[in-house]
Amino acid sequence: MTDRIPAPADPRPDRDETRRQVLYWRLLARLFDAQEQPALESASLAVVRDIGLPDALQDPQASVDAIVQRHPELASELDGLMTPQPESGERDRAAEVRRAALVSKVLLNAFATGSGTVTAGQLSQWQSDAGWLERALGCRPGALRGGRPGPASGPGTGPGGPGPAGSGTGNGPGRQPDLSRLIPAIGPDLAAIEADLVKRMHLREVLADPQLAARLTPSMSLIEQLLRDKNNLSGVALANAKALIRRFVDEVAEVLRTQVEKASTGALDRSVPPKRVFRNLDLDRTIWKNLTNWDPEQERLYVDRLHYRQTARKTTPQRLIVVVDQSGSMVDSMVNCTILASIFAGLPNVDVHLIAYDTRAVDLSPWVHDPFETLLRTNLGGGTDGTVAMALAQPLIAEPRNTVVVWISDFYEWSCEPLFQSMASIHRSGAKFIPVGSVTSAGRGSVNPWFRERFKDLGTPVISGHIRKLVHELKTRLA
Repeated sequence: MTDRIPAPADPRPDRDETRRQVLYWRLLARLFDAQEQPALESASLAVVRDIGLPDALQDPQASVDAIVQRHPELASELDGLMTPQPESGERDRAAEVRRAALVSKVLLNAFATGSGTVTAGQLSQWQSDAGWLERALGCRPGALRGGRPGPASGPGTGPGGPGPAGSGTGNGPGRQPDLSRLIPAIGPDLAAIEADLVKRMHLREVLADPQLAARLTPSMSLIEQLLRDKNNLSGVALANAKALIRRFVDEVAEVLRTQVEKASTGALDRSVPPKRVFRNLDLDRTIWKNLTNWDPEQERLYVDRLHYRQTARKTTPQRLIVVVDQSGSMVDSMVNCTILASIFAGLPNVDVHLIAYDTRAVDLSPWVHDPFETLLRTNLGGGTDGTVAMALAQPLIAEPRNTVVVWISDFYEWSCEPLFQSMASIHRSGAKFIPVGSVTSAGRGSVNPWFRERFKDLGTPVISGHIRKLVHELKTRLA
């Protein structure tokens, strides 16, 4: 009896896995080393040709837009390409190879930006390629860079012309990606790359072109550059710069206004009768108070009196003094706090004063209701001397018990001891003194350890972190 010789295994799965690895090794090599690796380049080009994709996918200079214009059938594959795939039985290894080739092109064009001077055309091409990456991730172009997640929808949602979003190989029918972890991880990186590209080019050249300026994504780094360079701009460039600043201010203000409205303030004023409206109806108390009217035979509860929640709160006129360090290290805080001060200035019974300083201090209170105009009057940069700001802030404390002083700085000062003693005297006077180390959207920042320890001993620890912390603290202190 002869032994049966087993049939040879199908070599195609191993071949496809090798192809996929070649494409991803080439991707890593390109991302981390500008030097071309000839063996990987020729091998990956052979794979791309073998699976029927255009050679342009291997060309670092070719934009995704240009490839899609020549091969429009790829648009639907790129949409939703990198979103989670629905579970299926067997792995389609050939499809994984094709997916790897397309993913490599999208990632390389978005993240391999090189070095040196950037032209307006290169910035425009990168923005288009970044839009394709966002579409591949299931978002609208610009959504990740602007921090506003949202699935792409409808035809023509991004670069490359029409094409239904979310219909690519990576996105199942009607399936939307979970972006809760993706946005924090990728969004800031894309925004940072765009900011670096803007920094490496002549920003004034971009601002002078209305179409290119309109495509800029407002970000904190871009706003910082605009504020620093505003005195050197004029005409169309200045108008476009102001438009970008206003767009950013309006977007941040909308978020902060929502946070302020959500936080409650003031103790309940029980001397004011509750409004007898449906939204104030206290159902639990109404049922409890009418239990004696329960009819067991008919199994009905007869209500002879409705009870309502009291919503009126005691408010005392308060003065809020916001002192912001406008030196170069505190730009993020300057922008956020200027907008926040304008929101609190719109609340009843709150008198807001805003002071900005570096080695000089300026009282911005007349413009506090308009953060856009306030920011245009700032002068970012320079050193830090808080004593000049203290000279403006102290005379404003007329009624210490009804005054809140918020001091936002990293507290790396020239005159540490005199400034701290002035701050301690404000605290001892009965005013509410709140030292803040950073008020950023990302919650990052550093504080001079010398000041941090002394504020802690004084009983006024430094608030440092996300701007929501300051919103909550201010609503509590102004109650």
